[in-house]
Amino acid sequence: MSGIARVVRHGPVHLATEAFADPGQPPVLLIMGATASMLWWPDEFCRALAGKGRFVIRYDNRDVGRSTTGLPGEPGYTIDDMAEDAVAILDAYGLAHAHFVGMSLGAMIAQIVALKHPSRVASVTAISSARLDEDDPDLAPMDPRLLEHFGRIAGLDWSDREAAVAFHVESFRISAGRQATFDAERARSRAEREYDRAINPQSAMNHAMLTGGERYRGRLGDIRAPFLVIHGRHDPILSFAHGVRLAEAVPGAGLVSLDDAGHELNERDWGLIVEEIHAHTSGPGRRPAP
Repeated sequence: MSGIARVVRHGPVHLATEAFADPGQPPVLLIMGATASMLWWPDEFCRALAGKGRFVIRYDNRDVGRSTTGLPGEPGYTIDDMAEDAVAILDAYGLAHAHFVGMSLGAMIAQIVALKHPSRVASVTAISSARLDEDDPDLAPMDPRLLEHFGRIAGLDWSDREAAVAFHVESFRISAGRQATFDAERARSRAEREYDRAINPQSAMNHAMLTGGERYRGRLGDIRAPFLVIHGRHDPILSFAHGVRLAEAVPGAGLVSLDDAGHELNERDWGLIVEEIHAHTSGPGRRPAP
């Protein structure tokens, strides 16, 4: 089973998408996090989820992969615009609604869609994410190793493929957390594919400058779509407490912990994650609000 590529047009924006399995099955839209393309939803993961009887769609957000890419340092769009991109993909595929599965920033995009377009969201699964409106200073900050690593980005020559790939591999290693078994070979392979596929690898960093979502502050309790949080116990970017707070903010939300995971989709956890998504998208739950 291989994915079928398709470009979706949303006004002046082109979004690279790829679909797996039968369009007649319940649709699942995978939304990846900041600076990462659809490749972070590995082919094997998508095929495993599709094998559970789901029509799986993954895509490149703006400024990553093969989607519309602007100049580095000039995003020119907000997280609200990215939420509208997700809805445009449903429209292009002729889908009235879909189950949304978001990773990190991707789950924050899903939160906005669930609030702004509730009828389009059958359920939400938020992986390694946080409340869209979270700003509690008492929550654990990002691992200082990652802050130090990204502090070197100003001196990175993005035209140097080897240097850019090495930078990303180190990012992956730190993001995996101190408890995780890190597969350097797999990480390097993904970083090389990511670099070679990107229109402009440096533009992915525009995601660090994103604004938006302000109108939805304090409104997560209004989400009516069935909601599931999956979070690593050793997440060095968004601590496990962020996942707990997100689950507490959405009525009836479930919480699944990945005991050895960081901020990642580790291969050893794919089976559990796929099973949890399958179960979450199988029950009657609450229907999307009209």
